[in-house]
Amino acid sequence: QVQLVESGGGLVQAGGSLRLSCAASSSGSIVGINDMGWYRQAPGKQRELVASITNGGSTNYEDSVKGRFTISSNNAKKTVYLQMNSLKSEDTAVYYCNAEVTYRRKYYSTTEQGDYWGQGTQVTVSS
Repeated sequence: QVQLVESGGGLVQAGGSLRLSCAASSSGSIVGINDMGWYRQAPGKQRELVASITNGGSTNYEDSVKGRFTISSNNAKKTVYLQMNSLKSEDTAVYYCNAEVTYRRKYYSTTEQGDYWGQGTQVTVSS
């Protein structure tokens, strides 16, 4: 009912930058998006929260990315971004977008809320 589509991953040298995007869409209609966030999972490690943003604009960052990564959102476009600067080899991981979405199914009058994940985008930082 709700899809999150990520883009912007790739291969970059240490010290470089990448910008990830995640756009939400629905076969029905999206009424609102509460919290959105970016997670990452490196090989052999658990998925961890990198950064999050509320619909009010409050942000939260994992300690290792503070000062290097910036999360932002465009509510009209239902998109969240992650600007990643000064990338390090330890930032290498699959990055996933997550969002809590209130939506209305097509032809329905009631709304539903769910927690959704994108398919993931690979970020590889070479040293």
